[in-house]
Formats: sequence, structure tokens, C-alpha cells
Amino acid sequence: MKGTFHLVYLSLLLSLSLTLFLFEGMIPMPFLAPGAKLGLANIITVIALYTLPWRDAMLILILRIAIGSLLGGGPTVMAYSLAGGLVSFGGMLALKLTGRFSVIGVSMAGGFLHNLGQLAIAAWAVESTGVLYYFPILGICGMVTGAVIGLLAAGILPRLAFLPEPK
Repeated sequence: MKGTFHLVYLSLLLSLSLTLFLFEGMIPMPFLAPGAKLGLANIITVIALYTLPWRDAMLILILRIAIGSLLGGGPTVMAYSLAGGLVSFGGMLALKLTGRFSVIGVSMAGGFLHNLGQLAIAAWAVESTGVLYYFPILGICGMVTGAVIGLLAAGILPRLAFLPEPK
């Protein structure tokens, strides 16, 4: 994937992920933990991970977090999102590279690790490990939403067969 096509594809994925991020912000989530979300924008992260070189997929993730935080969050949201997003991305990339996990398995690990990264930054921010008591429920919820996101991504990826293999 080179040139203009590559740039357009990156731009489309970024705009789709921002749209899903902003849409999700409008969905009331009255349960679980404060700030809990479904992670719909991560559908695009998983698709990018499987259709682009990992550096481009990470670029989309970081730009989505930065722009999304500017549009609907602020520095606190950015810190939590970056912590969760980067831990999640690193884990998903490592599992994908082994070739032993399905898209759904990779995405489930991403959901689990995202919550771990966010709770780690929260524990650091409040200087207390008490927030880690949320981890059992958030870890399970992350795996469930990761499975749903993985199912959606796995359903979309075959429809993108026209894309060349990432390097």
C-alpha cells in the first residue's frame, strides 16, 4: 500500500475511529465503574493492526486518542486513554505476531490489557492501590467487550481483501 491510497486509507480509519469514539461518548453507561465504556473505536484499532504495518496502526491509535481527548475529554481522559491504549496495543501486537491467536482472542486480550493500563495510571494518580479492586470486574468486562469487538472486526476484515498484506 503506497502513496495516495495509503494516506486515504489511514485518514478513513482515523475518521471512523474518531466517529465511533464520539458516538460512544453519547451512550449513557450507568453501571460498572466511573468512565467505563464499550470501546467501539477499538474495532478500528484491531482492523488497523491486521491491515497496516504496526507503526501505522499505532499512529492511528495515538492520533485518535489525542484528537478525541481534545474534542471530548481533556488531559485526564488523554492520560487514561493513552495508558490503556498503549498497553492494549502492545499486548495485541505481541499476540498477533505469534500467529497463535484469532482476531477475537487478540481483541479480548486488548480489552483486558486496556483496563489494566488504565487502572495502573489511576493507582499512580491517586497514590493508592485501592482502585485495583475494580480490576476483577473490569477485566472480565474488558474481555467480553473485546470478544464483541473482535467478532465485529473478524467480520469486517474479509471484506477488506482488496488491501495488500501489511509489511
